[in-house]
Amino acid sequence: MKELKVEDLTKTYGEKKLFEDISFLIHEKDRVGLIGVNGTGKSSLLSIISGHQSGDGDRQTVFYPSDYRIGYLSQQTDFDPEKTVLETVFQGESVQLKTVKAYEKALMQLSANGSDSMIQKAYAKAEAAMNEKDAWNTDTNAKIILQKLGISQLDQKVGALSGGQKKRVGLAQVLIDEPDLLLLDEPTNHLDYEAIQWLEEYLNRYQGAVLLVTHDRYFLDRVTNRIFELSFGKLYEYKGNYQDYVLQRSQREQIESDQEEKRKQLYKKELAWMRAGAKARTTKQQARIDRFEDLEKNLHQVQTNGDVAIDFATKRLGKQVLEIKDGSYQIEDQTILNHFDLLITKRERLGITGENGTGKTTLLNILAGQIPLTSGTLIVGETVRLAYYKQQGEAMNPDQRMISYLQETADQVRRSDGTQISVAEMLEQFLFPRFMHGTKIGKLSGGEKRRLYLLKLLIEQPNVLLLDEPTNDLDIDTLTILEDYLQDFPGAVLTVSHDRYFLDKVAEKLLIFKGKAQINHYYGSIIDYLAIKDLPTQEKAKEKAPAKVKKETTKKKLTYKEQQEWAAIESEIEALEIKTEEIQEAMNHQGDDYTKLQELQEELSQVESRLEEKMSRWEYLSEFADS
Repeated sequence: MKELKVEDLTKTYGEKKLFEDISFLIHEKDRVGLIGVNGTGKSSLLSIISGHQSGDGDRQTVFYPSDYRIGYLSQQTDFDPEKTVLETVFQGESVQLKTVKAYEKALMQLSANGSDSMIQKAYAKAEAAMNEKDAWNTDTNAKIILQKLGISQLDQKVGALSGGQKKRVGLAQVLIDEPDLLLLDEPTNHLDYEAIQWLEEYLNRYQGAVLLVTHDRYFLDRVTNRIFELSFGKLYEYKGNYQDYVLQRSQREQIESDQEEKRKQLYKKELAWMRAGAKARTTKQQARIDRFEDLEKNLHQVQTNGDVAIDFATKRLGKQVLEIKDGSYQIEDQTILNHFDLLITKRERLGITGENGTGKTTLLNILAGQIPLTSGTLIVGETVRLAYYKQQGEAMNPDQRMISYLQETADQVRRSDGTQISVAEMLEQFLFPRFMHGTKIGKLSGGEKRRLYLLKLLIEQPNVLLLDEPTNDLDIDTLTILEDYLQDFPGAVLTVSHDRYFLDKVAEKLLIFKGKAQINHYYGSIIDYLAIKDLPTQEKAKEKAPAKVKKETTKKKLTYKEQQEWAAIESEIEALEIKTEEIQEAMNHQGDDYTKLQELQEELSQVESRLEEKMSRWEYLSEFADS
């Protein structure tokens, strides 16, 4: 059995010690989730294991067999911009992958210029090599991974891709290589729900070991069987998934707290004895003095983030908040909004989710007044005080100290009960201990900078919050604090996210972006929506019916035309369902032709859209069909 061993590993970043003398084993088929507040060294630990960084000192701390292979997906992908997607995803050194890479390249050239005799010979040679090396299973697996991650244009240069596309290419690269150990740093960022669900299933079947960092608590629950927690320089291990970890950590912290209290009581007793004039006249007395000194050194060893809550007063918000009337927005040849109406109320809890690249961030930019509608009207209430947490954040001066960065906004902030809270107290509530408050921003981790940026927005005391993918860069502890804050936030909250757990906590209704200006409304949680989305049509309609707020009271029966529509609608729905299955089956057999795959995907989206419209119509007609 292949194992990886880390022994007495220490890492210091600047003046901060990330972790000290940590040791652990990763066994074959382990599924380990790595948890910790931003800045505790999660990404650094993955980088050290992968060989991209080293620990402090010259001695070896990471051990594994000579034939042990490690695949590493970092948060920031670093690819040659001049290489194609094909060249990038098939970078593995195994004979199988090199054979598949040569075959796929020959296949692309043949598709582009099939009449060229030299290209025909190169393809025949590559095909023969595939047979000789028995690489067809590797090729099929690679195509499935690429398809599920939405990567189709293999001849495109990496430099032309967006950050999210590069992250998916990086994920495809490490999965296709099938190493003994997968190191995945935030693998669910930039993935839609179907891709996340597929990745969960893929990792559960994976034959090697997995060590991953993620904020997605549902993902941790469904994938992991061990949890590592980095906290104040130590590493704690827990058996089970995220839910098991929450319970076990609570128990550990309670035991440590009880032990600390006993040490304090004993210390008081021994301190009184020392003050009474203890002298080391005997061996027994000297031993007691030595024990006292050891006890004194070991006091205050228990460090926890504790139970923290943020409580800032907000400015009064009037009845009118945000509204889009008959709004349309186009950029180049893409329509994002088409005669779109949206009314945001005072206590709005709106989750905005859906496919990548369909305009979710654009909608937030419009609501924030940063880009104008092509046509239509944006109405902003006079009392609105808006804070917009962007994916890219804001430029920060690396030489500025944390506390002065916040003091640019306020020295103190008023709580809801009228009392004042200082900047230092605010930093502590957001998991920045006092010793860090004078730290220069340039020495913070990426996640710590994002946490500081969020805190600055909140102390501006907004009454409307726009949050664009907040879970991408925030750790679980910070997200928990934010979720609790939003529960009692008296204003409106609009959140763009793919994090199912976070949306379930903060959103009461959803806007689902489907692409091509198709935006669906759903009243309920994202988990309910995803469950209903996968139900057969008749069950789906029944499940959706209770969400209807009110029935029409004046309509008693169907018109003649509606009766004809009702008589035919179930067969039409069935035909669309069959068509959906046919397209999906065709996609499964078009692994070699990525252009055809793209065409089939577009056709599938159109059919699914028509199917959803028919289902909504079925729901409406069914209310009056028996009247």
